[in-house]
Amino acid sequence: MTTKRQLIGVAAALAAAAALPKQARAQGTGDVQQELSSESVIEGIKRRGVIRIGLGMFVPWSMRDTNGDLIGFELDVGRKLANEMGVEVEFVPTAWDGIIPALIAGSFDVIISGMTITAQRNLTINFSDPYAWSGATILANRAMTEGFTIESYNQPDVTFSARRGSNTATYITQLFPDARLLQFDEDGASTQEVLNGNAHATLASEPTPSREARNYPDTLHVPFNETFNAVGDSFGYRKGDPDAANFFNNWIRSQWRLGWLKERNDYWFRGTDWEDQVDL
Repeated sequence: MTTKRQLIGVAAALAAAAALPKQARAQGTGDVQQELSSESVIEGIKRRGVIRIGLGMFVPWSMRDTNGDLIGFELDVGRKLANEMGVEVEFVPTAWDGIIPALIAGSFDVIISGMTITAQRNLTINFSDPYAWSGATILANRAMTEGFTIESYNQPDVTFSARRGSNTATYITQLFPDARLLQFDEDGASTQEVLNGNAHATLASEPTPSREARNYPDTLHVPFNETFNAVGDSFGYRKGDPDAANFFNNWIRSQWRLGWLKERNDYWFRGTDWEDQVDL
């Protein structure tokens, strides 16, 4: 005969058994969340006390002044970000065509280098919200392109120059598929080819074309008041890191609201006060 006490005991046992999987699931969820957090690049930066930033060298994003020190828009952004994280900053200049593999290999924590989002890049790394906006214009050799329309540049006997691995190199092949393309490791070399008459034109992000046209008005000019592929530039970071996405995006949004990013962008891209600090 089953007693009332036995029934109560059975009920308690069943309740405990029913509660056990739920508790295990809750514990498992907590473990996963803790593991994801601990693997985030943000936690690694905090433990190390240093954020390592990969960047390419091109004016005025990232460059060396007359003393050999790194200056530019990206340097301001990186230092501001590190300061608000309460960590030191280490900049890692890297060849542009190898910057994404270097990020994946762990050579640095994040790319802050005027990188625009493309479908191909996004298959390999993740991107933040835009922290800057830029576009590219044609810089041409004045004598070699006299009377040219935009369509004139898409000819087999026309030569473009561009930085290897850059979006502008890709845009040139898309916009002017019949033209010849020479590629170099630095933006300066691309401009020099146009200046020397070895290339008809280059396509580069502003303010480089307008500045070079001011520096060499007899030889170079920006022939069209047209910006190609005006897009946003974003931080690049390794995939599978929602913690980094949350932090970087919130930081960028905050700096836009406060006006700091606009002020720094205007200083480097619209003004010339910084030019006496570098050998252009």
